[in-house]
Amino acid sequence: MSDAQWITQLQAVLDCPVREHRLPLQDWLLLSSEQGRRLQDQLTKDKTNAVTIGEYVNGPEGVAWFALEQEADTVHVLEVNRKPFSDVELRLIGWTASQMLADRSKDYVGMGESERYARELGAWIDEQLDASDPKLLLPDRLISRGRLFSTMIPFLLVCEQSEPSVSGFSELEKLLRTFLAEDVQIIPLKEQEWLILGPASLISDAQAGERDEEEEESLEESLASIAFGLHEMLESEWIGECHLAVSHPVSPANSIVGTTALLRETVHLGRAFHLGSNIHLPWLLHLERLLNTIPEAHRIKFVEQTLKRTDAFLDPEILTTLETFFALDCNVSETAKKLYIHRNTLLYRLDKLKQETELDVRQFRDAVLVKIILLLYKVTKRA
Repeated sequence: MSDAQWITQLQAVLDCPVREHRLPLQDWLLLSSEQGRRLQDQLTKDKTNAVTIGEYVNGPEGVAWFALEQEADTVHVLEVNRKPFSDVELRLIGWTASQMLADRSKDYVGMGESERYARELGAWIDEQLDASDPKLLLPDRLISRGRLFSTMIPFLLVCEQSEPSVSGFSELEKLLRTFLAEDVQIIPLKEQEWLILGPASLISDAQAGERDEEEEESLEESLASIAFGLHEMLESEWIGECHLAVSHPVSPANSIVGTTALLRETVHLGRAFHLGSNIHLPWLLHLERLLNTIPEAHRIKFVEQTLKRTDAFLDPEILTTLETFFALDCNVSETAKKLYIHRNTLLYRLDKLKQETELDVRQFRDAVLVKIILLLYKVTKRA
């Protein structure tokens, strides 16, 4: 079981709040002089086995801290908001602490230090995203072991097939270090899902390659370019079909939970509203994010009430024409070039759509309505 599941069960049995917490070692020593002297003696002799699992000290206002493990100059504890305890309850808390540590060790057997840290960090992120009251700041035990204060570019990779073999982590890490940079970090999240942190220097490298162009790439254009290249490499070299989202550079230590939530939402919206697309960019999904909050029954009702004919968008030719038209900012000439058709042919298609739906996409008001209808049509699977 995960730490969160153990804590939930312990809370149910004790009928009081329980949470993980960290104490400076010196605070632990001061709170219990007798235990503190014994612990100090142990530290002098054996720093790897300094804290006795389940040993506890009394904190303020009815709080007790039970030791899980010691890392450097801190003690990782279970904070239980109730005193006193019966002998049975004390044994239960001590047993729970030992089981939590045993499960952690079991999960990471045979892994290198970098993979163990990455999976521990990923498990913590998942727990926060599933929690009703998530912690947004990383605990000290994870911050101190990672390179998370540098500004980095976050990507979320979601694979269509099951994660490949046990060697998946090392294979992916090797590929990413070859393609992105040596200091890239990968964090396994849920099955088939990976958070990738690349150095912000990738942006300047991408922009340097465009210096011969008349205009320098914007930040978003550079990020999109990096994402497209990364996705192409991953599909051909590692996992096959997959989805990739990228966001603006962040400092992971301060925002890794919120950033992961944003990237997950971005992939979800992209897959729902843009079938066939595998690169998803949050700054292009504002309208989709809004429409996603509307209940499905209301979406269907809107489409039916707005359209004169509910089968107007069943024609693949019309769908392709409209999507290209909107992608090119409703520019008739550029759309005709992109579709390899004569300008008059495009105008004929738009006039035909107007006759069938009473909506003229060359008019701003109607173009907005048709854009919304197209998006809703994809997720309601009705026209």
